[in-house]
Amino acid sequence: MIIEPLRKIRERLGRFYIPLILLVFFISCFGLLFTSVKQKSVDYHEGQVASESIRANKTVENKAATDQKRQLAAEAVVPEYTYQEDISETQHSRIETIFNLIAQVKKSVDDEHEQRQKQAKDKEIPAVTTEDYIASLKKSFEKVNDEDVQFYQAIPASFYEIAFTLNSAALNTVRDNSLNILAEQMKNQVRESNLADFKNNAENEVDALAISSMAKDAMKELLKNAIVVNDFPNEKKTEELKEQARASVAPVMIIQGEVIVREGSQIDASAIQKLQLLGLTSQNTSFFPIVAMVAGIIVQILVLLYFARQYADKNKRQEFLTFYTLAMITSIAMMKFFQLFQTELLPYIPLFFPAAFVPLVLNIFVNRRAGIIAAMFQVIAAVFCYYDALGTNLLTIVLLTYLFSGLMGAIVRRERISKQGFSAVMWLIVFPFLLNIVLVVFQGLTLTDARTWTTIICGLAGTLLSFLLTMGLHQYIELLVTDNSVIVLNELSNPNHPLLKKLLEEAPGTYHHSMMVANLSANAVALIGGHSLLTRVACYYHDIGKLKHANFFVENLPAGAENPHNFLLPEDSKQIIFGHVTDGAKVLKEYKMPKMVIDICYQHHGTTLMKYFYAKAKERNPEVTEAEFRYPGPKPQTKEAGVVNIADSCEAAVRAMDHPTNEKIRQFVHNLIVDRILDGQLDDSGLTLKEIHIIEDSLVNGLCSTFHSRIKYPKMKSEAEKMKEEQERSDK
Repeated sequence: MIIEPLRKIRERLGRFYIPLILLVFFISCFGLLFTSVKQKSVDYHEGQVASESIRANKTVENKAATDQKRQLAAEAVVPEYTYQEDISETQHSRIETIFNLIAQVKKSVDDEHEQRQKQAKDKEIPAVTTEDYIASLKKSFEKVNDEDVQFYQAIPASFYEIAFTLNSAALNTVRDNSLNILAEQMKNQVRESNLADFKNNAENEVDALAISSMAKDAMKELLKNAIVVNDFPNEKKTEELKEQARASVAPVMIIQGEVIVREGSQIDASAIQKLQLLGLTSQNTSFFPIVAMVAGIIVQILVLLYFARQYADKNKRQEFLTFYTLAMITSIAMMKFFQLFQTELLPYIPLFFPAAFVPLVLNIFVNRRAGIIAAMFQVIAAVFCYYDALGTNLLTIVLLTYLFSGLMGAIVRRERISKQGFSAVMWLIVFPFLLNIVLVVFQGLTLTDARTWTTIICGLAGTLLSFLLTMGLHQYIELLVTDNSVIVLNELSNPNHPLLKKLLEEAPGTYHHSMMVANLSANAVALIGGHSLLTRVACYYHDIGKLKHANFFVENLPAGAENPHNFLLPEDSKQIIFGHVTDGAKVLKEYKMPKMVIDICYQHHGTTLMKYFYAKAKERNPEVTEAEFRYPGPKPQTKEAGVVNIADSCEAAVRAMDHPTNEKIRQFVHNLIVDRILDGQLDDSGLTLKEIHIIEDSLVNGLCSTFHSRIKYPKMKSEAEKMKEEQERSDK
């Protein structure tokens, strides 16, 4: 049953009801999701202030940014150099050679001058000049290879002038110190960039020597030319490294859903470049998202229609479609509500959505498959609801959370959440929370990141909201889908209900009998996992039809009163007794009682035989058949009706039993149940033999605790007699 106004609408519309419901569903879903997928015409330009956050509509490579990063990577490569140790040895050899040549030339020129002086005897021969030494030295360069000659010629003439003026000891000092300083400097990697530094270091070392200034000047000139580059750039290797660096740079991608410009920010040249790559600088609206959304809603409607075929009864089919569409509209409305509060600063607000609520409600009140269908289509609705986040990690997390929580709600046991306790907490809160932790790890978030705790808290709040909504709204949802909700049943169980008050006043015996049957039946039904409260309420009203002829039922007769059936024909008595079933159902319908209560009223006698009146009628007319004296039924169609059928007969029979004992009660209950089974009264009830055994034990225990023989203790009897005698004496 879906609330009374909808039921009336359904009756008026007839075969147009389902198309109308589905049309309302389509329009509602379309209206709620349209604003999320609707795209606007845009025309962005540099310097413009963005009125809303602009996100990438697709994933593309930002080639300009990629090239820039690769260029920076290539420039960051340290150039490769090749160190040549042999250059130091070559320069050392050249310095040694030049000093050897200077010494040889000086000796040779001096010897030649001395010999000419001897040959000239008394004539004066001009003294040897520095120019003579230098000229002779340069002549000796003819014996040296070309590269060495170039080196020697590059040495300034001042060096040679000073060298030829120094004596042998001073010249040796200059040579030795020059070679030492040269070796010390050239053992380093001398590059073009730091050559001047090494030459300055050499000059500083020369200045620190305790030699003449002329010698220092000669050394400085020599070392300035002797210290050369020995570490040369390896262009080929450097270029290879640059190519590797460029290749190692991943392409710069603009990811779909990435925020290009935030709301309120100015669009700069870099943003314009990205928008141009995405084709967003000037864009017309696209209808594809809207078409996809419409197609998604239509697919859901087709699935619903195909799923509804499992209901052979047209009313059941209509009730399912009504309840499902209302539930899904509610779900999408809540989803949209949280989407409205989503901002760049609070991106995880959608995790507050109670994704397990609607699948759980459909699982409990319809069936498990309906819950699974709702869980899946909630995810599809979320794709369109959070369309702006398409392609981002956020949407992935939201969809996974919704799907997992929804499926958890669909696999929970199909009973009231408050009765499931720890099991419901595990399925609806703990497991979704653990998935939330997994998704946090997936994002690479750390415990020090505020987004980590935001994600965890929002996800946990969503699971708690699903749990609390289902628990708190269960009894109110029952009012929509069933007429035997807890609220209704609690009202009907109130002793102040007009029918119960009337039953108590006009048929007190039947009232007491109904209360007893209610206790016996409710306890037994609870043990087999049935609807205990519904059974209790049904028992309160199952004999309400006896109000019409209250005194024709033995439990309502005053003490010592004659049984009115003694004055009636068996056929007349049969009609009165049969009437309490049909009359009772009629009264219950007038009071709009739950269907199950009315059904139990019809079925609490099943098609059992009215043996007493059948036997009397048989005595008068042997042609009377059993069928004429069987209740109209039908037989019990539910477990609850089957229990009431047994408990009603047991309570009435045991009440009429003389001196009931536990053994007599047990034997009677057992025999009655066997008779009902053999008579086929329980065939349609769905009760198993194991459940029947449990019911038998429960009824026996209940009846034995109520109807047991009172034991008269001798001592108590004698004391009572003594008190009576004393009272009589005092009266005299």
